[in-house]
Amino acid sequence: MGLGSFFSRIFTWWNGQTIGTQIFTWRKGVKVGEDDQGNSYFRDRQDHRRWVIYNGEVEASRVSPEWHGWLHKTWDKPPSEERIMKRKWEKPHQENLTGSTLAYVPSGSMRSAKPTKSTDYEPWIPQ
Repeated sequence: MGLGSFFSRIFTWWNGQTIGTQIFTWRKGVKVGEDDQGNSYFRDRQDHRRWVIYNGEVEASRVSPEWHGWLHKTWDKPPSEERIMKRKWEKPHQENLTGSTLAYVPSGSMRSAKPTKSTDYEPWIPQ
């Protein structure tokens, strides 16, 4: 680990866990499971705190609904211990695509319209 990556881990949270989170997890964390994206889920020994360590980019939409419910104490047992029954109308988890080229664009949106060359604008030219 180089000096730049060491300082990056101290001061940034968006590139994975910080050193503070790593030390806290090492001292007080109990791993309860992992999801299909490789994110790891932890709790403290008294189950007062629950957290996730992302595998890669820190993006909350990468947490599946099952694990989200456990993180927010909607249910007590993690999906690794108790299977959550899915309804037939539930769709598989999909990450948030807002702001990406794969984002949903409804018809009639300015993003879906092809750029047209406007002839009604004449730029001012100093004389």
